[in-house]
Amino acid sequence: QVQLLESGGGLVQAGDSLRLSCAASGRTFGGYVMAWFRQAPGKERKFVASIRWSGGTTDYADSVKGRFVISRDNAKNMVYLQMNSLKPEDAAIYYCTARQEYSVLWTWGQGTQVTVSS
Repeated sequence: QVQLLESGGGLVQAGDSLRLSCAASGRTFGGYVMAWFRQAPGKERKFVASIRWSGGTTDYADSVKGRFVISRDNAKNMVYLQMNSLKPEDAAIYYCTARQEYSVLWTWGQGTQVTVSS
C-alpha cells in the first residue's frame, strides 16, 4: 500500500523560497507518476507539477513554470518541490500524490500548508 508523507510547509514572505518533501513508501515506484497538487481555501484542488519516477520526465502548471522545480531521489524514495519566487497566490495546502502510469487513480498524502505573506 502506497503511503505518502509531506513536510516542509510553513509561513514565508513573497519572494522567498521553500522546499517541500514527500516521503513515499509501501512499494517500489518504477512505473509511477509522482505529483504535487494544491488547494487554496474555497477553491478546487489543482495540478502543480509531476515527474515520472522512471526517466524523470517533468510537467508543470503554467502558473509555476520557471519558479518551481519537481525532483525525486530514487535511492531515498523522496519527491521534492522546490518553490522559488513565491507569491501570495501560491498559498495553499500542497498534496503529494502518486499513481501508476496506466491508472487514473491517485493516492494522496495528508497535505502540508504553505502560507505566503505579501
